[in-house]
Amino acid sequence: MCLAVPLEIVEIKGNKATVERSGVRFEADIRLINNVKVGDFVLVHAGFAIQKVNREEAQKTLEIYDQMVDK
Repeated sequence: MCLAVPLEIVEIKGNKATVERSGVRFEADIRLINNVKVGDFVLVHAGFAIQKVNREEAQKTLEIYDQMVDK
């Protein structure tokens, strides 16, 4: 099973974006999607942003993920 995690873009440099969740930051390649900007949420899988998602859906998904991890 594959898992893509919604993360917020906090910085963009060329084809790379710094993405963040709960203070943890890392780089994701953004070449696979168009028109992303700082503040957008993207689904990240294996180091690549594969889809842009709206903030509300990202937050719902992260809440469900947190519930699964806490058990």
